[in-house]
Amino acid sequence: MRIRFLRERTPAHALPSISSGLLIAALALASLAGGAEAAVSVYDVPNDGGDALRVSWAGELADTAAVLIERLADGETEWKQVATLGGGAGEYVDSGLERGRTYMYRVSAVGTAGSRGAVGAGSGAPHASWFNSERLNQFMIFALYFLAVIICIRLAARGWTFYVRRIAGLKAIEEAIGRATEMGRPVLYVPGIDDMNNIQTIASMVILNDVARIAATYETPMIVPVCRPFVVPVAEEAVQQGYLNAGRPELYKPDTVRYLSDVQFAFTAGVSGIMLREKTAANLYLGSFFAESLVLAETGFSTGAIQVAGTANIHQLPFFVAACDYALIGEELYAASAYLSNEPMLVGTLKASDIAKIFIIAVVLAGVIAQTAGWDAFAEWFSPR
Repeated sequence: MRIRFLRERTPAHALPSISSGLLIAALALASLAGGAEAAVSVYDVPNDGGDALRVSWAGELADTAAVLIERLADGETEWKQVATLGGGAGEYVDSGLERGRTYMYRVSAVGTAGSRGAVGAGSGAPHASWFNSERLNQFMIFALYFLAVIICIRLAARGWTFYVRRIAGLKAIEEAIGRATEMGRPVLYVPGIDDMNNIQTIASMVILNDVARIAATYETPMIVPVCRPFVVPVAEEAVQQGYLNAGRPELYKPDTVRYLSDVQFAFTAGVSGIMLREKTAANLYLGSFFAESLVLAETGFSTGAIQVAGTANIHQLPFFVAACDYALIGEELYAASAYLSNEPMLVGTLKASDIAKIFIIAVVLAGVIAQTAGWDAFAEWFSPR
């Protein structure tokens, strides 16, 4: 009756897998016929992507001189040797497997003369884990950080006033625009040479919006040379919004934002030409810069313009510090966008980052004390896995 039930209810497309399973079982029985049977267990490796199985054995297999491990995958007919381990080994992790596929393992005891003794077999299928419990510490740290970001953004949106340290370079931007106004010369704003997928370019667009607002208030012309095509519409929107915020949208000119070239030093040559021809009185370099930073800064210095620069590319900061009047160092570029715009999302994220820094400093100090006292568990919990 049971056989009849299986024939009636088993779908036709499942019959090949059942046949292959029977084939594996038959091969396993045949392999065990030549020697004494030993216990072999096959387990799915936890906290992985589903590409490994752990094979373990004990008894006679563990006491032999060496063990030979062979593998037979579902749908195959020949055993494949995967490892030969010395005596005393109790387990083996086989990686690089196909997720969800059934694998059978045959473990044979090998003597000094190459003869085989006890043989054991077991099967299993690897599966992916939804959550890696060994990285619970990292999950908790990131969860706390994102919670702090959400709380700070909500507080900033409700009018909570956060203290943001005054940055000298930001005050100098308004002074530089004022000087250009007195001299009747334009302001040059260079937002770096990277595309819009770079966080420095995004921060530069926020600063550009505020610079455009100040320039519109003083009725000072602006020139914004751009290196990447995708930055052009974003820069145009930032400048237009700045003029609109100042209540002077009629002063905006379509040629304020100028696309020059996406070739690094062709763009550099174009910007240098603008400095020499237009006699810009204030040059602002805020964004992602590379080898062109020194050329731009030195050209601007030779024209006598007041220059303010800022980048998170620390390998270019020495050139800006040497040739510019003011420099925003590292993350001050990101803080500037929050400082100028006062957007709740930017200010909240900035303050959450400050909280994270305080937390990291506290953890480092606590770790030093714990290690000095011989308590290793504290450092082990924070170690990445």
